[in-house]
Parts: sequence; C-alpha cells; structure tokens
Amino acid sequence: MSDRAPQPVERQLPTEEAGELIALAREIARREIAPRAADEEDAGHFPRDTFALLSESGLLGLPYGSEYGGGEQPYEVYLQVLEELAAARLTVGLGVSVHSLACHALAGYGTKEQRAEWLPAMLGGGLLGAYCLSEPSSGSDAASLRTRAERDGDDWVITGTKAWITHGGIADFHTVFARTGGPGARGITAFLVPGGAEGLVPAAPERKMGMKGSPTAQLSFDGVRVPDSRRIGDEGQGFGIALAALDAGRLGISACAVGIAQAALDEALGYAAGRRQFGRPIADFQGMRFLLADMATKVEAGRALYLTAARLRDAGRPYSRQAAMAKLFCTDAAMSVTTDAVQVLGGYGYTADFPAERYMREAKALQIVEGTNQIQRMVIARHLTGPETG
Repeated sequence: MSDRAPQPVERQLPTEEAGELIALAREIARREIAPRAADEEDAGHFPRDTFALLSESGLLGLPYGSEYGGGEQPYEVYLQVLEELAAARLTVGLGVSVHSLACHALAGYGTKEQRAEWLPAMLGGGLLGAYCLSEPSSGSDAASLRTRAERDGDDWVITGTKAWITHGGIADFHTVFARTGGPGARGITAFLVPGGAEGLVPAAPERKMGMKGSPTAQLSFDGVRVPDSRRIGDEGQGFGIALAALDAGRLGISACAVGIAQAALDEALGYAAGRRQFGRPIADFQGMRFLLADMATKVEAGRALYLTAARLRDAGRPYSRQAAMAKLFCTDAAMSVTTDAVQVLGGYGYTADFPAERYMREAKALQIVEGTNQIQRMVIARHLTGPETG
C-alpha cells in the first residue's frame, strides 16, 4: 500500500483567527479523534470526552455570540471546522452540528434573561444538546406532530414521544417542539427541557447501519413539567423556529457530508497510488484516473455550494433554497464518492480492515437526516415555481 499522507484541504478563510481555528480542529482530529474512530464505532462507544475537549477548546459554540461564550464566527468558518471534524469521525462532526442545532432556538429567539441564564453553559460549559422535532408518525410532515404541552398554572406539562433523536438518552438539554394549540404549524411551541427532567424516559438506542457510536433513540415525555420560563419564543411560534433551525442545520449536514467524502477520496487516492497491478500502480490506469477525478470534482463542488449558502447567511440574506440545494447535492455526492472509494479498494474496500466501507455506511444517513433529499427537492421546487396547487 501507499505511505501517501492526505494533503490538507486548501481553504480561503476570512481572517487569521479562522485559520487558527481550522488548525486547532485539524490537530484535535489528528491526535484525538481519528486514531480511535474505527474501534469506538465498532464498539458503539460515544466519545463524550471528545465533546468535553471541543467545548474546552471553544469549538462547540462557534457560530454564536461571544457575550454568551460562543466563538462569534461566521457560518463560513464554523462549517469548515465542522467538515474537518466529520472527516475524522462522522459521529463527532454530526454531534457538533446537532448540538449547534439544539442551541439555535434559545440563541435566536430566547429572551435576554433566558440567554444569559442558560446559553453560556450550553455553548462552553461541557453540556451536550438534542433537537426534538421528529415523532414516530411525523417525520417529513413535522407540522403534524402530536406531542402536547398543556398549561398548568405557571408550568407546562409535556406528554408524547419523540423519535430519531441524536444524543437521545445522553443529552443534557433538549429543544422540544410540542403542540400547545390547534392542528397544523401555528399550534406548535418550543421549549427548553433539561436532560434530567422527571418523566423524560429514553428508549434503547436504535440499531443502525452506521454511526454506531452516535446514540439515536426515542424519547418518551410522560407528564414532563417545565416552567413557563423555559418556553422559547411566543406560543405558536415553534414551527417557524424549527424551520429556521433546520435551514442552518442543513448546512451543518452539508459540511459533514463533504468531510466524509473528502476522507473517502483521500483513502482512495492513497490506495490507488500504492496498489500495483500489471506492474504499475492502479492510479496509472485511465479508468481509475477518471474515477478519482470525478470523485474529487464532486467534493470540490459540494464544498463550494455549502460555502455559497453560508456566505448568504452570514450576509443576512435569504438562503433557504441554497441550504436545501447544498444538503441535497453534498449528501448525494458523499454517497457517490464513498461508494466509489469502496470500488477503488476492490475486495479490501468491502472489509472492515479499511475505513471505506464505514464511510459508505455512514454517508447513507446524511441523505435522510435534517429532511430527506426528497424533501429538499420539494423545498427547492417551491422556491422555483411556487407552492403546489393540488
């Protein structure tokens, strides 16, 4: 095989500080994340110590305000840090993205008092968050969710079940969307629920194809009582809060997808340079060279697409269509590139001795989470042609 080391991605960054953050993320990925990734994924081990390190290093709250302990970084920078982490281990990259998603409601819609009380610990205090929107009977159709929150004096009592919750069972706080009014999107409200709340019961983690180190579980809310001070935004504003968070979250998934695709490309390039057949490296054969060229093009195109959307967001301009496009393209590209990486390695690619098969299994999840790619196509089409008339 080849001793060819992957070359760091050349990045155009807006500030010197951004370059330092990328270098820090790469060092943590190289030293702390990548060496343990394969064994811990096989064992289904969640690296909580890694998230504590990321929090201590200031990498767990990058896109949020410095007055609350965040990094005050534009999404353009945050997403490239996320890409570096996901390239080392998707469980970590996706976990950071989900944590940022869970902080979004409070950071964007909480009162000044709420943000001052809870956000510092969420951004830099070693806590880990979960985002609770999906339910067993409402995934893509999130506006039909059934979990209810009933007013009881100065409290709310939440009853229902959430499904497919990343960090389910281990999160320290949950951003929960529950129905406080009538049917449809206007009857939904957001709440911040602590991890140890009485009546909050996690099911056993799902048995998944990939990302076995990242726990995904149903959460049962059996009369969970929270004070009105933990309601985020106005009553009935929750669905709008959820959609705004999902636009940002789709960019996080896009960056994770590019990270895992880059890792697969690096693995394929190293193998093709070192594997010899018919007296020369297989990288000399035109069929292989064209395959690698296509893989690299998809990675670069995905990176450019998510950065375009991120820069729109940073400029305060609408970016929902571009976020959906980035999520669609980057995750489809990741599935394609990781599958091709397995093909480059041949029989070795199908074994667990090489990471290519793990990358392929993990990439599949990214076409599903934060809105399936079929939903992304619906979102994009609505921006192009208007809502459906039927």
